[in-house]
Amino acid sequence: MTQQANRRLGPLRALGLVAAASLVAAGGAGTSYAVDTPLPVTITGEDRVALSLHSDNGQPTEQQVDLRLNAPGEPFEGDGIIPTVFTGEYTIRIDATELAGVADVELPCDADGLVAVCSGYELYAGQTYNKVGKIRLDVGDDSEAGDAGSIKVTGEGAGLEFTPLTVDVLVGGAEFLNRELSVPDDLRAGGTYEAPVGLRNAGGLGAEGAVLWFHGSRGVSFPDSYGNCSYAEVTTGPLLRQGTDAICTFPDPIDAGEAYALAEPLKVGTADFALHDVFTYAFSAVGPDGTAALRAAKDYRPGTGADLTLKKVSGADPADYTRYVDVDLPLKNTYDLELTGASLDAGAGDTVTAELGFRNNGPAWLSSQRSGGEPIGFTVAVPEGATVTRAPERCGENTIAEGVRGYFCWVSTPLLEDAEFTFPFELRVDRVVEGAKGKVALPEWDNPFDSDHANNSAWIVLNGSDGSDGSADGGTGDGTDGGTSGGPTPPGSGDGDSGSSGSSGADGTDGTDGSSGDGAGGGLALTGAGGVALIGGAALLALGLGAGAVVLLRRRARQSGGAVA
Repeated sequence: MTQQANRRLGPLRALGLVAAASLVAAGGAGTSYAVDTPLPVTITGEDRVALSLHSDNGQPTEQQVDLRLNAPGEPFEGDGIIPTVFTGEYTIRIDATELAGVADVELPCDADGLVAVCSGYELYAGQTYNKVGKIRLDVGDDSEAGDAGSIKVTGEGAGLEFTPLTVDVLVGGAEFLNRELSVPDDLRAGGTYEAPVGLRNAGGLGAEGAVLWFHGSRGVSFPDSYGNCSYAEVTTGPLLRQGTDAICTFPDPIDAGEAYALAEPLKVGTADFALHDVFTYAFSAVGPDGTAALRAAKDYRPGTGADLTLKKVSGADPADYTRYVDVDLPLKNTYDLELTGASLDAGAGDTVTAELGFRNNGPAWLSSQRSGGEPIGFTVAVPEGATVTRAPERCGENTIAEGVRGYFCWVSTPLLEDAEFTFPFELRVDRVVEGAKGKVALPEWDNPFDSDHANNSAWIVLNGSDGSDGSADGGTGDGTDGGTSGGPTPPGSGDGDSGSSGSSGADGTDGTDGSSGDGAGGGLALTGAGGVALIGGAALLALGLGAGAVVLLRRRARQSGGAVA
C-alpha cells in the first residue's frame, strides 16, 4: 500500500463517491472533469541524484527521492476540508533495473528486487497528502565514476492519466569542494578583505564548466563588477535576509582531481557599521550529464567590467578544501548600548508614565547572523510605593533578583547601528516615598564589543530630592540590580550558533521592526499567551543563572512553529 494516510481536517465531503473510477469536482480550484475525461495526475519527486564516491551520501535514513502524486485542485478548502478528487484503485510502478551494478537501491512498498509496485485508493487535491514512498540510493561495491542509470516511475488506474517521472542517477560525477578561508585579525570595519576563493574537483569526472555563488550580509559589499557575474541586492525586509548575492559562470572545463583559483582575489568590502557580518561562497558544476547549477537571474543585474576567470593551481593540498565555507568579518568593531531612565514627581493616587529608553549609539550594528535574531534583555525594578498599571508589550513581569519582582524587557536583533526604542511604563503611586528608585539594567557581562558599560544601567526615580534624571550612575544599586556577572554570551559575538545565511531560528522580522520603530506598545502585564511564555521560560532560565541574573531570550527552534519576540 502507499504510505499516504487517510487524513482529514474535518468531515470529508464525499466528492469521489459519485463514480468509483470517474472524476468529479477537483476541490477548491473549482475545476471539474467529465465522467469520460481522465483526471491528470503528475508523479513528482527529485529527478536527479548525484552519488559521491568520497562521502556517505547523507545518513542512511535520509532518502534522496520523495515520490508523491500531484492531483488538480487546492489542498485545503476554506472550512478546513482536504478535498478528495478521486476514489478508486490505482498502482504506481517503480522500475530501477537500470541501476543494477550502478548503485544500491532501497525501494518502498512491495519490492521485488529493483522493481516495486505501490497501490492506493484515494487521491486528494494537491500533493501534500498523496504520498507514494521514498527511495534511498548508495554507491555499491561495483560502483565506479561515470556509472549512470535511471529510475522510471509510472502509474495506472481507471479514470486516471499519469505523467511519469524519470530519476537520473550519476555516480562519481564532478564534485566541487571550496577553498577554506581565514580572515586577517587586523581587518577592521570599513576595510576590504581579499578572499582567495577557489575550488577543487574531488569527483571522478570532469565538468563542462562551473558556477560560483557568493553572498554577503548587510554589512558586506563587493566593490568590483565582473562581466560574467550577475548581482542582486536586498535592502528591504527582514534584516537577517538583507545583503548581496552574486552568480558567476565559467564555461571552461574543470578537470577531475584538479584545483582552481580565481585569477585575482575576490574583494569583499565591509561597511563602517559592520561587525561579524557573514561572507560565504560555493562552486557547483555544470556536468556532462546536463546538470547545471545555473539559477534564474531575472532579479539580478549583469556586471559591467571584465570577466572573472579561473586558473589551475598546481600542488594544492586537499586538506585546504571543504564543502561549506563562510567567515565572519570584520572581527573588530564596537557598538554602544545605552539605557536611559526617568525622574518623575507624583502624589499618592497619581498615575505617571516613565519613558525608558534603549538605544544603540554605534558605530556597529548587532548583526546576529549566527544566533538568528536572538533578543537582548534588560530588567526593570519598580520603585518602592508604586505599582505598574500598564507595561510595554515587550516586557513581562518576572523575578529579577532573589525575592524581588520586576519586569524583563527585550529588544529584537539584528539591531541597527542607530536603533532607538522607548519603553513606557505606566506607574500608579500608592504611597509617596521620597527618592524611591528602581534600577533599569542590562546584564553585567564581559562584553568586549560594548564600548561603554557605564551607560548600561539607569534609574526610575520618583519624587527625588536631588533632581536626578534617572541616568546611569555606575553605582551598585539598592539590592534590585538587574545585572549579574557570568551572564549569557553577548549578542554579536559570533559564537557559532547556527542560523542561515540564512536560514534556521527566527526570520529577523522582529529585528527589522524593532530597529525602525519604538519597540514598545501598550498592554497589561501578564495577559495573554505572551506573558505566560515569558514566565514559564525566561523566569526559569534566570533562576538557573542565579540571583539577579538577566538572560537573553532565545527564540524557539523553527520546527516548533513559534518564537519569543
